[in-house]
Amino acid sequence: MRADIENFKTGWYGITIGMKTQQIDCLIAALEKMKSTQSHFHLRSDFEGSGGVGDIEFCWMPDKTIDNMDLDDSPVVPPNR
Repeated sequence: MRADIENFKTGWYGITIGMKTQQIDCLIAALEKMKSTQSHFHLRSDFEGSGGVGDIEFCWMPDKTIDNMDLDDSPVVPPNR
């Protein structure tokens, strides 16, 4: 798994998370467990190198919680595929 930060230079940042097939399967299982147990889990860095994304927490939240992000699952197919 790999995480990178993109600075949009507007006060906003993007985070890219690259995952291998088996890691995607593990993420789906972790999301299903989080949903059924109303809990949370983390993606954690190996904390090697000069810095970057150290921790990303996924947590269940009640439906009444106000959102500040949306899921955009529109397919982006890389060229030459």
